[in-house]
Amino acid sequence: MTDIDGHQMLDLNNNFTTLIHGHAFPPITEAVADVLRMGSCFANPMSHEIDLAELLIDRIPAVEHLRFVVSGTEAVMFAIKAARAATGRVAIARVEGAYHGAYDWAEAGQSATQTAPRGAYVGMPESVLDDVVVIQFNNVQNLEQQVSKHSERLAAILIDPMPSRAGLIPPTLEFMKAINAVGKRYGIVIIADEVLNLRQGHAGASARYGLEPDLVTMGKIIGGGFPVGAIGGRMEIMSVFGKTGGKPVVPQGGTFSANPVSMLAGRLAMEALNEEAFEHLEHLGNFVRDGLRSRIAYHGVDLCVTGAASLFRIHARASEPFSFRESLPTPAGENALKMMSRHFLSNGILMPYGAAASISTPMTEEDMSNIISVFDDFLINFKTHAGEAA
Repeated sequence: MTDIDGHQMLDLNNNFTTLIHGHAFPPITEAVADVLRMGSCFANPMSHEIDLAELLIDRIPAVEHLRFVVSGTEAVMFAIKAARAATGRVAIARVEGAYHGAYDWAEAGQSATQTAPRGAYVGMPESVLDDVVVIQFNNVQNLEQQVSKHSERLAAILIDPMPSRAGLIPPTLEFMKAINAVGKRYGIVIIADEVLNLRQGHAGASARYGLEPDLVTMGKIIGGGFPVGAIGGRMEIMSVFGKTGGKPVVPQGGTFSANPVSMLAGRLAMEALNEEAFEHLEHLGNFVRDGLRSRIAYHGVDLCVTGAASLFRIHARASEPFSFRESLPTPAGENALKMMSRHFLSNGILMPYGAAASISTPMTEEDMSNIISVFDDFLINFKTHAGEAA
């Protein structure tokens, strides 16, 4: 990536993890230029959306039927609506600190802190907060207690298998099993938010960690760099969107949903994201995480690294956090992370601050080694930086 001043940078933001093949991926840019000569949207189905839908259904075990929208926010919104229609209940449970877009019921608990576990935007109606049960990530006891207490009114459990803003912490097998169990026990719809984490593997993050969702929300990488979202899942639940027998139980549509540009770009991106590409990304992810951890151990500083597959995040604490609350940095730690981000930027690497760094398929071991080297240079003076920040 080249900025306005002509500086070339290695982009680890990738438009918030969207660009899994990097910027201006030739197969996509060339094909999109061709399709734009035909038109940008037509309000009628085209073969591109069928091709992309079939590809996703073929890959993701939990998805029997699929509908497209324009964003991850919309995907989560319609998934919650579908769960409510299917169960006749209203409330949802969600992990504190996790990001699920800008739908009110998905936002409650998104900005949670130690002192405000139900944190949300200023002005959010109390009625919304009353219908959101906030649970703690990787805490089986808390999950079971909260779900049991509110089971008669819970329509869904909304879960990102490895929430970026809640620490980018991989889930424990026990936590995933517990979610599966309480969902089945109480007839609660499990919604896996894979808008960000679908990039973890050929079948997504749920398959990687043993989560058995009823609905899956998708976005980011499935649009090839263009606006997109999708809701998929069991036909029994997805049928609430259908018109069989008359008006759908849950109306769903959108002016730009399944537009041919996003659908074509998405299909090409996902076709290029084959098993070989996933193996490459997995290798680079392991390479950079191991390298960063080795430099931390060598210098003996209070930093750690979380993540999996093609994602990683650096924390200002001595041991890997187990939960969202543990991932919250101290003021001194936050300042040190900001200094680190600026150090990376001044050395030609765009490193996200307080979020997931993402690897794209054009990147190489040499790129990962450069990241590790720049990080090592920062660590040489880390204690001085941390002292100044404090």
